[in-house]
Amino acid sequence: MAAALTLARRGLGRVWPNPAVGCIIVGTDGEVTGRGWTQPGGRPHAETEALCRAGDAARGGTAYVSLEPCSHVGETGPCTDALIRAGVRRVVAATEDPDPRVAGEGLEKLRAAGIEVRVGVARIDAERLNAGFFRRVLDGRPFVTAKLATTMDGRVATHGGESKWITGEMARAWGHALRASHDVLITSSGTVRADDPDLTCRLPGMEEASPVRVVMDSRLSTPLTSRIAATAAKRPTWLFTCEDPPRDRRDAFVDCGVEVIEVPPDDGGRPEVVATLKALAARGITRVLVEGGPHLMATYFRAGVVDRIAWFRSASVIGGDGLPAVDAFGVDRLDQMRHFVRRRTLACAPDMLEIYERTGRPADAGVEG
Repeated sequence: MAAALTLARRGLGRVWPNPAVGCIIVGTDGEVTGRGWTQPGGRPHAETEALCRAGDAARGGTAYVSLEPCSHVGETGPCTDALIRAGVRRVVAATEDPDPRVAGEGLEKLRAAGIEVRVGVARIDAERLNAGFFRRVLDGRPFVTAKLATTMDGRVATHGGESKWITGEMARAWGHALRASHDVLITSSGTVRADDPDLTCRLPGMEEASPVRVVMDSRLSTPLTSRIAATAAKRPTWLFTCEDPPRDRRDAFVDCGVEVIEVPPDDGGRPEVVATLKALAARGITRVLVEGGPHLMATYFRAGVVDRIAWFRSASVIGGDGLPAVDAFGVDRLDQMRHFVRRRTLACAPDMLEIYERTGRPADAGVEG
């Protein structure tokens, strides 16, 4: 199952709206005969890929799957039917699929066909891996990771705005790997105006793994000359704004290839966070990476939707004159703080990466890509 989960991670950021699944087929002689994982775009499924590689050697064997095989008819036939036709004797699934179209029916269908079924092997790891898919199905919004790159005292820039570079080359490379493992990268129009970023994955050979770029822009003030707008025809770019934006600006962005999405405003007149996340979920998005300035981070923490923090911390101190990673978001008492549990600490010399998980439902505590 550990091998199946490793294969599943290959799909993170590339298979939405589907879950990232891995499958290992073991023959009657105990040898691995087939491996598969969900392909880009969500099709073919992992089981189909593994069975295709195993061929006749799957008969009488065992399929290890990181998520319950699907039992509904979509663009392709159910994976349960493919496993039954292949003649496997046993299916080991890490966890049930929360999708109401499956939700245990896939496992029951296998049992009804005389296949031995076991569920729960590496369950927590499997649910963490697909925390985004679970969050979207159960809560109607994507899983949200806030990425911070700060000094030891939590500063992201000097008081004059200088920030390149607080963290080192390895930390920045890992940051790009995080981009590759998420469906969407969210930033603000202020960050676009200040830095004119590409918001892509720039690791060699992984450029095509870049996430959909999302800009929060209440007034459509993002420059039409920015890199985001200039490359929108080549890379999916969505601009979230408030209802009834200026028509001429909207049309100009659409002409550039940007999809403009209107959501209700919050109390400050900016695109409301929860409405934004629900709109993303409606488009199939399961995993969101938030990168931006102190104000954008504060809006997501204020809304209580940050599931995980990926905190790159350099061995340096700026002090109180520097800009904080998160602006004030209305905490007057200690019981209003947002609470997290540290799951992992990783060295990315000379910096550290700390992974924090929100207390409550299991979240993806791994570093994919």
